Parts: sequence; structure tokens; C-alpha cells
Amino acid sequence: MKIICIGRNYAAHIEELKNEKPGKPVVFLKPDTALLKGGAPFFYPDFSENIHHEVELVLKISKEGKYIQPQFAHRYFEEIGLGIDFTARDLQDQCKAKGLPWEIAKAFNSSAPIGDFKSVADFKDLKDIDFHLEINGELRQKGNTSLMLFDFATIISFVSQFFTLKKGDLIYTGTPAGVGPVKVGDHLTGFIGTEKMLDFEVK
Repeated sequence: MKIICIGRNYAAHIEELKNEKPGKPVVFLKPDTALLKGGAPFFYPDFSENIHHEVELVLKISKEGKYIQPQFAHRYFEEIGLGIDFTARDLQDQCKAKGLPWEIAKAFNSSAPIGDFKSVADFKDLKDIDFHLEINGELRQKGNTSLMLFDFATIISFVSQFFTLKKGDLIYTGTPAGVGPVKVGDHLTGFIGTEKMLDFEVK
């Protein structure tokens, strides 16, 4: 399986990192070795001194497809979950300054913690989903899908023009404002609405 990630999908997050607003979805990939499941701890890597949290809604692809039109995108996912896109911000800044790809800052081992999933049928409106991240009980990030630049259908349609989507693939759909560093000892909990979906520690 593959992990497809969307960057710069919330205007306030774009502003906080001083990036340009994209005209099309910004796409990057993580390998399956990036997944961190079952509430397992995240071990802070020794190659970075500035690991940032980015909480995101995650779509689980339910059947194979390519060149999917937006009006049919809803047929390709049945579950929505919550995950973290951990980013080695110091490495990313170094790579960006040199015009280099930044996979080492995004796709390293355990950089994609994934929590529980909910059936799409449990949501009244996919364009009005609240989610948030708490660290040590304090609110750090809060988002709603109404604030996305590119909605779920647009994302699936766009990425499927380049990559065949297969059952079990995950799409991380972008992070809202409020990203920041984590440190050893932090306890991260993520919520969709009021339901806890993600719970793990940094060690």
C-alpha cells in the first residue's frame, strides 16, 4: 500500500509557514514503513532537532481506480480516520533552501501515526467535519473540512490522474494551522468531533 499526502490544503497553515497558495493540490508520498499503528509510541529520531506535528483527516481507499472524476470520488472510500504527518522541519527547511526534494523530512520511519477509522455513513456532511489535536491535554490544532482548499472529491480525482489508487491506500488530506514541535514525554490525542481517534506518546 502507499500513503499519499496533500500539503498546503488549509489557508491559515500556508500563511503560518509563509508558503505560496497552490493552484492545484501539492502531493507527496510516504512509504508503508512510515505507518505507526495501534497507539505505539513515536521514538524521537536522532537526525532531527525539530519534529513538528501535523494532524490530518485520512481517507482509506476501498477499491482500485484511476482517472476518477470528482462526481464519482465518493465511491472510492468508505472510512475516514485521523493521523499525524510528522515533519522534520529542520531537514525540510534545509532541503527547500537548496531546491531539493524533502522526502527525508516527511517519509522517515514512523512519520505517519494512524488512529481509528469511522464509516463515512457516520458523518452527516463531509464538508463539515471538526477535528483537533491535543498535546498533554492542551489544544494545539483545530480544523474543519469546510476550510479545505481542495475537498475530498477534488483530492481523489487529482491524485488518481497520476497514481492508480488501490484498496488499503491512505490519503492524508492536509493539516490546519497550529503546527509546532513535539518533545520527548509529550502525549498526543486526536479527535474527530468529540470522539478520540488517536492516542500515543513521544519517547
